[in-house]
Amino acid sequence: MNPTTLSSPDLTGLPGIVHGCFTRKGGVSRKIYAGLNAGAGSRDDPMAVMINRDRVRRHLGARHLLTVHQHHSADVVTVTDRFDGPPPRADAMVTRVPGLALGILSADCGPLLFADAGARVVGAAHSGWKGALGGVFQATVAAMEALGARRDRISVTLGPTLAQASYEVGLEFRDRFLAQGADNDRFFSQSDGALRPFFDLPGFIRHQADLSGIAGFHDLARDTYAEPDLFYSYRRAVHRGEPDYGRLISAVMLKES
Repeated sequence: MNPTTLSSPDLTGLPGIVHGCFTRKGGVSRKIYAGLNAGAGSRDDPMAVMINRDRVRRHLGARHLLTVHQHHSADVVTVTDRFDGPPPRADAMVTRVPGLALGILSADCGPLLFADAGARVVGAAHSGWKGALGGVFQATVAAMEALGARRDRISVTLGPTLAQASYEVGLEFRDRFLAQGADNDRFFSQSDGALRPFFDLPGFIRHQADLSGIAGFHDLARDTYAEPDLFYSYRRAVHRGEPDYGRLISAVMLKES
């Protein structure tokens, strides 16, 4: 079974750009990881993860599939070749080198794929709440500009992400966002009598996109928690009492000529 991907209407058809938000379909992992688990940091069979990642690489037509050691930061690395040794600690990558697929691992956090087809510069970012609040979106755009991209030509897609209806948080969580700006309260909903609010991570990420002045932003609007047959979800695994969880991968690449 071949990997199954979701595509963005904003990135599909851009000259020289390949992308895909991979579901869990089409992999060899088993049990709680069943499917296309691309997370080497999981406790899955390392050989299964290696096979899954190679299926992703071949599906994209990439020379190398690259992922970083994500740690919920706004750190961005500029990639010119495959990594020698352990991957760097960062949550975003940018490149202008064809054939290098920039991959983001996720299981509720927001995978972001960036492309400026005119400048032939692409980027990918991992945006959980910490990264979103810390400015990983803006940092990725700035790193692309350093390679010659123009923000008014950059298109960005948000892949499968935990939706607000599935994202219950504590009051202290909301306080972190309100400390950055009182208007951030609009990204939280709380029904009468409820003890805890629900956070709109995709909405907050879209807000960062609006502030950045990019050309376009598209949210695939797929909830990782709500579709267990297609997506891994950290939060769903916790609620089910499972000991671990798989990781989805979303990737973008410049085609080789």
